[in-house]
Amino acid sequence: MSRSDVLVDADWVEQHLDDPTVAIVEVDEDTSAYDKNHIKNAIRIDWTKDLQDPVRRDFIDQEGFEKLLSEKGIANDHTVVLYGGNNNWFAAYAYWYFKLYGHENVKLLDGGRKKWELDARELVDGTEVPERPKTQYKAKPQDTSIRAFRDEVVASIGKRNIVDVRSPDEFSGKLLAPAHLPQEQSQRPGHVPTSRNIPWSKNANDDGTFKSDEELKALYEAEQIDLSKDTIALCRIGERSALTWFVLHELLEVPNVKNYDGSWTEYGSLVGVPIELGPAK
Repeated sequence: MSRSDVLVDADWVEQHLDDPTVAIVEVDEDTSAYDKNHIKNAIRIDWTKDLQDPVRRDFIDQEGFEKLLSEKGIANDHTVVLYGGNNNWFAAYAYWYFKLYGHENVKLLDGGRKKWELDARELVDGTEVPERPKTQYKAKPQDTSIRAFRDEVVASIGKRNIVDVRSPDEFSGKLLAPAHLPQEQSQRPGHVPTSRNIPWSKNANDDGTFKSDEELKALYEAEQIDLSKDTIALCRIGERSALTWFVLHELLEVPNVKNYDGSWTEYGSLVGVPIELGPAK
């Protein structure tokens, strides 16, 4: 697998803006960004409303994913290109969702919204929303080979690579969430013992594009991550770690990498599990 299998550049997107077999999808942390402006013919997926179960603390199920994509006009044979702000972190989260439910042809726009804006490429008014005919999308059962669960994380302490991609202040226990978000969710601060702290943002260049394979390998190896071992990535709610999962599994082709979507909001609220405080050693 090469980078072209999982990434496209802005020129490619511009050439396919009117291609009915390509679905360009914006997914942002700031769910109002699309309403201000967006790439022409881009569809919006609101991660808070569209991807989360409204009752259970979990993803939408297979049927819910089918309904969402059918209503958005995305078919099984469409090429899905995801992009968003903040170095594509929520776009990578959505990418992981698409892979979880077995969509074959999904890619990220390298650099996302940031690179598109730096290049001064066209963005249309937020009211310009594309109309796509509804489809009959059929998802596959969840691919749990890329999803880690809490008991597996506990069993991995000292045995697998555990990559905590949060900020150093979250990892050390000073904060429960990123500084710009409410300090809520988990009952306890800290990190999983034997985990390594490699913040997700280190995977990207200043323009939002991903660093080269050589730079990425050096980043993880410098933090004593053995890329031949099984790996679990985690953050607070599983979105930042989805970007690290993308880097390790899709770009560097590390074979067994899982995203722990329960992440610290689940782990830090469990009774009786081991937790450490303090900075990375």
